[in-house]
Amino acid sequence: MLGILSFIGFTLLVAFISWRATKNTNEKTSDGYFLGGRSLTAGVIAGSLLLTNLSTEQIVGLNGSAFTEGILVMAWETLAAIAMVVTAVFLLPRYLKSGLITIPQFLSERFDITTKTLTSILFLSGYAIVLLPTILYSGSLAISGMFNVPELLGVSKDVALWICVWSIGIIGSIYAVFGGLKAVAVSDAINAIGLLIGGILIPVFGLLVIGQNSILDGISILQEKIPSHFDSIGSSSASVPFATIFTGMMLVQVFYWGTNQQIIQRALGAKNLEEGQKGLLLGAFIKILGPIIVVLPGIIAYYMSTQGSLVVSAPDEAYGQLVRKILPDELIGFFAAVLFGAILSSFNSVLNSSVTLFGIDIYKEHINRNAEEKVIVKYGKTFGVLLAIAAMCIAPFLSSLESIFSYLQQVNGVYSIPILTIIFVGFVTKKVPAIAAKIGLLTGSILYVISEFILRPNFVNSALDKAKLSGVTGEDALSIVKADAYPHFLHVMAILFALNTIIMLLIGKFKPKAIPYKQEESGLVDDTPWKYTKQVGLIICIIVILTYIYFS
Repeated sequence: MLGILSFIGFTLLVAFISWRATKNTNEKTSDGYFLGGRSLTAGVIAGSLLLTNLSTEQIVGLNGSAFTEGILVMAWETLAAIAMVVTAVFLLPRYLKSGLITIPQFLSERFDITTKTLTSILFLSGYAIVLLPTILYSGSLAISGMFNVPELLGVSKDVALWICVWSIGIIGSIYAVFGGLKAVAVSDAINAIGLLIGGILIPVFGLLVIGQNSILDGISILQEKIPSHFDSIGSSSASVPFATIFTGMMLVQVFYWGTNQQIIQRALGAKNLEEGQKGLLLGAFIKILGPIIVVLPGIIAYYMSTQGSLVVSAPDEAYGQLVRKILPDELIGFFAAVLFGAILSSFNSVLNSSVTLFGIDIYKEHINRNAEEKVIVKYGKTFGVLLAIAAMCIAPFLSSLESIFSYLQQVNGVYSIPILTIIFVGFVTKKVPAIAAKIGLLTGSILYVISEFILRPNFVNSALDKAKLSGVTGEDALSIVKADAYPHFLHVMAILFALNTIIMLLIGKFKPKAIPYKQEESGLVDDTPWKYTKQVGLIICIIVILTYIYFS
């Protein structure tokens, strides 16, 4: 009961502070609603960025992967710091110079309106079908595990999942749809502090349990008993082979942190370029510590399961079971509250970004060009409600997945690499025409779907059948056969990125734009950069490299 009370109390406190902070925000204007009035400071941006990303699909999913594979999955977190540096140094100055509200707006200026619309539709499709349902499902899995909701309410696991999904979805919709970006960003910044504190408490308590009240002994025991879980160099059969770090992994990271509307919208709401850059770099520093929260608990859970002190029926359940096992009741309530905030944060941010994309890039552009700003906001909110309902209906059906995180990353490739390709070509060239961007989007998406959902299953199944006929039956041996049968999906992303870039450049060579593109300065945002951006960015990159060297 104490845990539930502390959960409710902290959640209500965050909601009240967010409401007070947004009372003066003009929600009837697109700038006020979609960008929070362009008033976000470095601290709010950093906290909001981290919490937007550090949600249950990360915490539950990555710890589930770490339970199985160990520290090598830290690549998804640690390498994000480098991508945030790239965004701060190269991308954000260009975005703010044009005064963008959405990333597709740049594509409209660089190519044409049709390219912008296609990109917005790709974003919205990915959000609706993949990202929003995944956030709701993983969040419900965590909350249900920590509070043992099936036993608490006397219902089955499936019914408890539906209850949690709809509870989170309804509350998140109220935040995102009716509060605007500033409400989301302020609540994110507050919850980020709580999540960092609570997230660090989990491995601390876990190490204390393992080391019998000594954190250092706990670390020593883990490294001695399960050394394979502390090797950052993934083999060819791992979920993150080491070679992929230099191919698709960095492309995915740059897309996510530099071009994904869900994430970059926080930086677009910066009061000026200096605050935006400082916010991104502060977030990058904290991101380096991410594995402590999203990887180490999974390793601890694995060790405890080998000792029989923790029962985990599926890897993605490891985190929730560990929290309930090692934390006192009152701390479970506090941590569940900040984790609940993290769930809402990711859900809110995706939903708010969807509302922004629909309102600005679709409704205003194609449905009612003469609409007043309050009308755009109104129909954007309506779209957000419908999208949230759809996500809440889809989420419970993800329970059959083997790994939430792997599913999320693999399916995201349908839209992430094509969009990154056309943005990259749009920035580095001036004469590549709009037709090249359209072809890049379509071929990138179609070829990835063919590769991952048609060719891969056929090649893998054929290789496994041949191996079994040859007498290969061991699980490890079959996993190597499976990995060697077809390139890793991150390698496929890199291949398609290169292929689509070449296609676009060839089109630009033989059918160039009549008038070369020139970026215009909007004057809406002070684009004076922070003078230490490059120096701090270099330090962050060096720390990431040293981290990999230490764990190799």
